[in-house]
Parts: sequence; C-alpha cells; structure tokens
Amino acid sequence: MFTLAQLSSFVAVAEELHFTRAAERLRMTQPPLSRQIQLLEHELDVQLLDRTNRTVRLTPAGRAFLNEARTILRQAEAATLAARQVSTGEAGAIAVGFTAASAYSALGPLLDVARTSMPGTEIVLREKVTRDQLEALTEGSLDLGMIRPSSTGPDLETRSTTREGLLAAVPSAHPLAVGEGPLPMGEFDGQDVLMYSPIEARYFHELLVSIFREARVRPRFTQYLSQVHSLLAMVHAGWGIAFVPESAAQMRFPGIAFRPLELSDATPVELHLVWRKANDNPALHALLRLL
Repeated sequence: MFTLAQLSSFVAVAEELHFTRAAERLRMTQPPLSRQIQLLEHELDVQLLDRTNRTVRLTPAGRAFLNEARTILRQAEAATLAARQVSTGEAGAIAVGFTAASAYSALGPLLDVARTSMPGTEIVLREKVTRDQLEALTEGSLDLGMIRPSSTGPDLETRSTTREGLLAAVPSAHPLAVGEGPLPMGEFDGQDVLMYSPIEARYFHELLVSIFREARVRPRFTQYLSQVHSLLAMVHAGWGIAFVPESAAQMRFPGIAFRPLELSDATPVELHLVWRKANDNPALHALLRLL
C-alpha cells in the first residue's frame, strides 16, 4: 500500500511539473523525491509521469490519480486535526444530564460557555431526574450531570454550581396569592399542598419535610409528583400549592402567583455538577475548567 509521503511527493511533482521545484517545496533533495515517485508507481503498477531530461508531464493515469491523491491528503489532514482537537478538548461531544428545573437556571449559562468557548464540541442533552442521572454517570452514558444534592459514591466528583430561594406557587384565586412580602410558613398549616415524590424527587421531598417540621406545619398533601413543571400544571388546575425553586417562575404558568417565603435559610435550593472521576473525555475536562 502506498504511503502519505508518496502521495505528497506525487502531488508536489504533478503541480510543479518540475522535480527540483517540487523537492524545494517539500524541503528535501531530488533523489529521495524521485525514489518516492518510483515506489508509488511500483505499488500502483501504473506510470503516473512521463519524464525526460527537460520535461515532466502527467500521463492520463496520472491526471486521474491526482484528484484522488489530493482528496486522500485532505482527508488525512482533517482526520489529524480532528484527533488533535478531541485530544485537547477543542472538539468532541459531551453528554449532559439536567433536571427540568435546572433548565431555567444553570443550564443556560453552561450552554453559553460551551457555545462561545468550545464551538467545535457537541453538547448532547438528556433530561433526567437526579437518581437517573447518577445511574447514567456510573454506567458511562452521561459525562456531566446537573443534580440536586444527593449521596454519591467515591467514583463521582461534585461541585456546587447554583443556590436559589424557594417560592410558593399559589393558584391565583387562592387567598394567599394576594399580598406583599414573604409568607410565613405557618400560613400553610392545613393547606392543600402538592408534594414531591420521595423516590424520584427525594431532594425536594426531604427539603420540604424538614422545612415543615421546623415550622411545625402540617399541610394536606394532595398529590406526589417528581417534576417541577408537573407540579405547576397541577397548581394551575387548582389542586393545591407547590413549593418550587425561584427559577421556576420563568415558566410563566397562567393563573399562578409566586410568593416568597419567610425561611431561616434564604437560599435553601442547591444544584450540583457531578461527573465520574475516571471519565477521560478531554472535552468534559475542558468544559469544567471553563466553568
């Protein structure tokens, strides 16, 4: 099989139609250049050049082979560049998991950084609850997760990325929808409340249980759901009050008033980045450095 060096030698001679100029272009002497052409013709079993002491011309086979040789060299150069870009994190792909609520807070800035500073990298988005993201990270089908604080194994690395407050999403017709200032938690004692699932949305479930316990409040839980947008849809339908991150107010559901809460911790809702320590994807580590 011919080599890239032989193709480069042939293309240089074919374009210059002069061995001395071609050798100078390739920064080599003429005898090795002539040898490369001879090896190529021997490999192909075809004469590519008619050469005399005065002239060099392409044979019909040489003219046909020239276009293919140029294509092969361009493809080889592109493959080399792609490999180098991937190895440095300038190109490649990153599979990013995110929770529905994080799409309204941290996901946008992350995508802006990737688009601006890593234009050659493809970001593949996967919407998953925290538990499913952790499973996907362990399996290797996800590079980076955006999760609520959760217990993780020693093979995962985490970093806090955002903290935000909690709001009460109240049906517009509800008495608590009207007023100014933060709502004391005591206002929700005995109220119909949409609660997070203790399995699929464990973080929010345990957070609210802790808040209710501290405030000595006992709401009536009407439904258990896992996604913020599902809770807001049920608030809109009049099934009760929901407690959601501040960023969820950007969903702009009609018929819902968002009220701040009077809490001891003004920013109780956290979002973490998480990735597998053994992940060797250069693009992931390039993104983490930028973030």
